[in-house]
Order: sequence, then C-alpha cells, then structure tokens
Amino acid sequence: MPATSRVVASPRVVSIDDFRPIAQQRLPRAVFDYLDGGADGEITLRENCRAFDDITFRPRHAVAFPQCDLKTRVLGFDLALPAMLAPVGYSRLMHPDGEIGASAAAGKARTGYILSTISGHAMEKVKAASQGPVFYQLYLVGGRGAAEAAIERARVAGFSGLVVTIDTPVAGMRERDFRNGMKELMGTNPFAKLPFLPQILSRPGWLLGFLLDGGIPALPNVLIPGKGPMPLVDVAVALAAAVVTWEDLRWIRELWRGPIVVKGVLTGEDAKRAVDEGAAAVSVSNHGGRQLDGVRASIRALPEVVAAVNGQAEALMDGGVRRGSDIVKALCLGARAVLCGRAYAYGLAAAGEAGVTRALEILRADVERTLRLLGCRSVSALDRSYVDAPTSWGG
Repeated sequence: MPATSRVVASPRVVSIDDFRPIAQQRLPRAVFDYLDGGADGEITLRENCRAFDDITFRPRHAVAFPQCDLKTRVLGFDLALPAMLAPVGYSRLMHPDGEIGASAAAGKARTGYILSTISGHAMEKVKAASQGPVFYQLYLVGGRGAAEAAIERARVAGFSGLVVTIDTPVAGMRERDFRNGMKELMGTNPFAKLPFLPQILSRPGWLLGFLLDGGIPALPNVLIPGKGPMPLVDVAVALAAAVVTWEDLRWIRELWRGPIVVKGVLTGEDAKRAVDEGAAAVSVSNHGGRQLDGVRASIRALPEVVAAVNGQAEALMDGGVRRGSDIVKALCLGARAVLCGRAYAYGLAAAGEAGVTRALEILRADVERTLRLLGCRSVSALDRSYVDAPTSWGG
C-alpha cells in the first residue's frame, strides 16, 4: 500500500471527520482555515451539519435483498453513487494533486466532478484525468471575454455541463482568512508576509511540496484577453465585479448548448426563475456557509426548492454532508444527488488523490449500509416516507 494511502487507511480513518485533524496537522493554518472556515460568526457553517440531526429515519424492518442499487442519473449521466464532488477553489494549495487528483478519484468511483474557476490546474488536464463526467463551475471573473474563452475551452475539452454560481456578488467576510494573513501571504509584498511566515515554516512537508509544485500559480482557466492568466491574488477584487445576473444566464445559454446547473438557490422564487431561464438543474446551496451568514441550512431549504421546480428541473444539494446517512436524508427530501465539498477536500488535504478516493469509499459504504438498515433496496425508491422532518420545512 502506498504511503499516502496508509495515512488515510482504516482504522486511522473510518469516517469523514477523521480526515480533518490529519489535514490540520499537514497544512499551514492559513490554508487549513481557508478550507475549514466560514463567513462571519460561522452560524450557517455549523447549522449546515447540525440541521441533518432534525431529520430522523423511519425504517422498514424484517426485509432482505441480495444487493443495494446506489446508481442514479444526473443530467443524463449514469452515476454509481448519488454524490458528486463539488467545486472547491484553491485545491492545488491544499495538495499538489489538486483538481487533477480529485477528478481522477471521482472518475474511478464512477461519479461526477465539478471544476472550480478558481483552480490551479488547466481544465483540459482535469477533464483528461477522469473516466466520468466533469462539469465546469463558472464565475465571471476576468469579465465576459475571459468567460467566453473558458466556455469554449470547456466545450472543446468535452465538459459535460456548466455550473453557474449565483451567490457570490462579493466574497463573504471570512474572518479566519484575515486573521491568518491569507491576503498578505498570497500577495507580492515580502514585508507584509513576514508576520505570517512562522505558520508556513511550521509545516515543512507542505512547504516543500508547494515549492516543488511551483509556488502560487496563476489561474490557468481565467485568461484575460491581451494579458494571459489571472494572478491568484486578484480573485477577491475580481469577484466584486463579477456578479452573475439573470441576464447573464441568458447570455451564457446562448454560448453553451449543454446542460446548465444554477448553484446557490435557497428560495422557491429563485428556483422558479432558474427554471424559466433554462436551467436543467438547481443546486440548493449556501456556499458551505462561506457567503451570507445566518441563512438557512441547505437541507432545510431543499423541500421548498424541490416543490418549486416541480419536476421541471433536477434538484441537487450541497452543504454539511459528512456521512452517507446525510446523503440518504437529502434524497428522501427530493434531491436527485448531493454535491460534497469539504467531505472530500479534507481527504485531498490529508493525502491527495488517495484521500479523495478514501472519502468516496467511506461515503459509498455509508450510503449502502444506511439503505440496508432502512430496508430500502435502491436510492431511486427513497422518498419522504422513510424520514420524519420538521413540518415547518415545507415541501
């Protein structure tokens, strides 16, 4: 067994939460807190996970079947697991494998991967690494010219769809990043970096890998016309000028003929508008608690959105998923599949591609075990009769 696989093998890692302390030990504080943290007081960050506790199961006992069917179909693609890997920016800072390692692990698990605009590896290499469907998550950083170029590259490379994130008119106030000097460490002023260098030097293994990987990369998928790749340090400023509007969705629809997912929907009103603008799917998401703090947990908003789209588009969900039982609960409330972010990113930070592979193994085993204990032979048979959820959630 390779050394990276041993790091995350059982019994050291038996649940998704077990990856977190390994990632924390390996990463500098600034990088770990970027992955781990949320906006403002991190209320929504915590609630995303806790809200799953408000849902309880209603199992059917004294039933048996030879195998469970975990397959689902999302946007026309058959997936072996009702969970895809969500876009996670700065993945290459967490581990040199970055987006390529995550995409490869998703493909081997026969599920989908969504590549963030804010990525360190070129989209063509990320797509080539996977045996499964790969989607491109689109921000308008760099303006429409850069977005048009990225959309065309995604088409030529064979990406399966676009995921348009609508909840980021500005970056959320992530207090940990400010306290850790993330802006200074990513900047070009060497004197501004000095107070924050001890945390970097305290993780020599990560630092060596980071330097051998070339240091802070530019963004290979954001090509500014006449200038080339956008520097990573410009992202926060660029996001403030890159809000996606409904009018932008019409323009994107003209450029991209494949399926479009609108990500960042928390209300029935926005869900209906997304369907009206041609979305094939909506993802119920509060950006992992990293944008507006104090909004509902994604799982709480899911029933309202499912009712609003009324079968006219597929409903996905992300936020707070740490166990296969969380995935099953989301499916019972109407999600076609979930998107996992931190659940695999902790694994990536801990051991690169091997960590993502292990995270997917854990989630798959969790989902199958939960189905068997519920007395349900297939994820396609899950519905609200298998759970009790607060009536105030609607749906």
